[in-house]
Amino acid sequence: MEEITLSPILASDHARGPADAPLTLVEYGDFECPYCAKARLVVAEIEGRFAGRLRFVFRQFPLRDIHPHAEAAAEAAEAASAQGRFWPMYDQLFGHARALGSTKLRDYAAAAGVGDLERFERELGSGHYRAEIDAAIERGESSGVEGTPTFFINGQPFEDEPTVEALGAALEAVAGA
Repeated sequence: MEEITLSPILASDHARGPADAPLTLVEYGDFECPYCAKARLVVAEIEGRFAGRLRFVFRQFPLRDIHPHAEAAAEAAEAASAQGRFWPMYDQLFGHARALGSTKLRDYAAAAGVGDLERFERELGSGHYRAEIDAAIERGESSGVEGTPTFFINGQPFEDEPTVEALGAALEAVAGA
């Protein structure tokens, strides 16, 4: 069996929670994936349960062949991130995962509190973040990611269905190790 190696946490990663937390949960996700939208609710509960002990990292992994709006949504998240609004945009995109057409992204950015919407649209339309997203996909693929959502706990693949119970138990096991 091939050993899976998760790429290190980078400054460009989207992370929340203490940088020195003993537990790190990394998700490779796609904003148009219904399973990722469901997992977002699980992650929110897990973050509450492990507050202060968990760092959550989200990495872009749009499934371009399956989800026609996933790449544009990933670029929108990055454009919002450039204005300090990644997490509110993350919530907006997952909250509207079934309606990610390009005409809606500006509305979601406004709802997420993105201040300079003209800049947002300019960056979104330019493909400015495509190389960054491609790099995240490459890092994911080199870590064995094939679909979404894919989770890692402290660098190790999480193989079960991402439920509150399963993720919580896995995190507790790592915390107790």
